[in-house]
Amino acid sequence: MRRFRNTRNARVAIATLRFLRFFVTLPVMKVPEIIFEDNHVLVINKPSGMLVQGDITGDECVLEVMKAFIKKRDSKPGNVFLGLPHRLDRPTSGVLALAKTSKALSRLAASFRERETSKIYWAVVETPPPANAGELTDWLLKDSKTNTSRRVDADVSGAKEARLRYKMLGTSKDSWLLEVELLTGRHHQIRVQLYGMGCSIIGDLKYGARRSGPAGSIHLHARQLIVGHPVQGPKMDLIAESPDSLLWNAFRI
Repeated sequence: MRRFRNTRNARVAIATLRFLRFFVTLPVMKVPEIIFEDNHVLVINKPSGMLVQGDITGDECVLEVMKAFIKKRDSKPGNVFLGLPHRLDRPTSGVLALAKTSKALSRLAASFRERETSKIYWAVVETPPPANAGELTDWLLKDSKTNTSRRVDADVSGAKEARLRYKMLGTSKDSWLLEVELLTGRHHQIRVQLYGMGCSIIGDLKYGARRSGPAGSIHLHARQLIVGHPVQGPKMDLIAESPDSLLWNAFRI
């Protein structure tokens, strides 16, 4: 072991060791699982709790994490382009498609805008649904100040029609797994409509859940996305495994 000649050197060394100990214990940036990738499209399984793009919190987000990953992996000298044709809420996990070129971005964005996609979600809820399958139609109004939506009458100014289909896939102790097919794409639509049916998603405090999930997560997962490839044409059928947790694993199918 090296001996230091004076107390000043010793203090500097101790401070350096403390800094290095702090640095090496910083959380390592976790790269989401890649489901599919080619020269035009990158599809990931977004973790619950991860932002899709940056906001005022400054927390790490999918776009920046994946740009940094691609830049390092491919030894790219310049900036990496990644575009966002659709979004997932921060507490929601699952399939998220990103565009690697501007042409792919414009075409994918058009597919989502024109409803030329199919989206299937899984939701674990606190109470059983009134029927094993059904279709919900509501009118939703977004409140930007609280970042929530609520069900309102159809004639309320700014209200938008929201439709989905659901069916029950399984039950576990005090929880029920629903598969949800989105027929429209509204702000917090699944969360609001299931809450309105009396089936709050586990962990979703904004919409009636009894308690929050780990790190603010909710048990809503974008399970499947079917969308046309932006350049090659054929439909891509993209599936994301549900998170590895005790509750999700109880429904592993």
